[in-house]
Amino acid sequence: MKDELMYIGNKVINSQQILAVNMNDLLKQFFQGENMEGFERISEEKFSRWSANLFTIMGEALKDNDKKQSNELDNWAREAGGSFVKNYVPLSAALRSLTIYRNVIWNVFTVELEEKSFAAITMLDVGKIIDPLLDEISVIIGKVYEENSSRLMKIAYSALEELSVPVVPVAKETAIIPLIGQIDTDRSQLILEVALEESARLKVEYLILDISGVPIVDTMVADNLFKVVHALDLIGVKSIISGIRPEIAQTIITLGIDFSNVTTCANLHTALASIGLRRVAEPS
Repeated sequence: MKDELMYIGNKVINSQQILAVNMNDLLKQFFQGENMEGFERISEEKFSRWSANLFTIMGEALKDNDKKQSNELDNWAREAGGSFVKNYVPLSAALRSLTIYRNVIWNVFTVELEEKSFAAITMLDVGKIIDPLLDEISVIIGKVYEENSSRLMKIAYSALEELSVPVVPVAKETAIIPLIGQIDTDRSQLILEVALEESARLKVEYLILDISGVPIVDTMVADNLFKVVHALDLIGVKSIISGIRPEIAQTIITLGIDFSNVTTCANLHTALASIGLRRVAEPS
């Protein structure tokens, strides 16, 4: 039985180029049937090389199943998965395409089974070796797609975060950060970083933090704002917190939050006026 597996393994390895050509035709038919355009951007040469390499891995596994090929398998799956992702091939189609490799191997085995009269149990042994290899490839390709999705989500989240803390220069040495929505720990850290970086870049003397769009100011939000004010003070930037609505003022008093060391204003217009920026009167 081991001799039969070794024979089939050698047959697969020696026929890898012919099998690779067959695979190309079958893959082309498969992706065309799926109405995929992405696969056309992957060259036939690359498909042939992938197929030949995978058939070699499969052949070596049939010859000696105890031989560890995890590195070769991981490299193959990651390269294939990376190309599928790059060319916008859906994960479901990428995974279904792997069944074609299984079918090609089984076709080779079926021919040899009839010609060489192999024992029926050999068929089970081939399945026990080939199926786990393809299952492992499926898992690795799935991870490649997952990693790509996580990367794209991080990029999108970073872009949204940057938009959530805009710094608006309104005059020489004066800028405003209009804050809208909830301020949690992560966002407060971003506010701190952006405030310091942009204040230094724009060389501002005054930075107004307008919180009129922040629905709730509790002890955590106040503490985070104090940290921003203190950090700005250390680099020589004077800060003003504007947008203290009556209900927020009430909450601040109720919670006993001390804003005595922070310059505050009821609205943005008052804040700008306090540093000498008044709207120029229109001519009558």
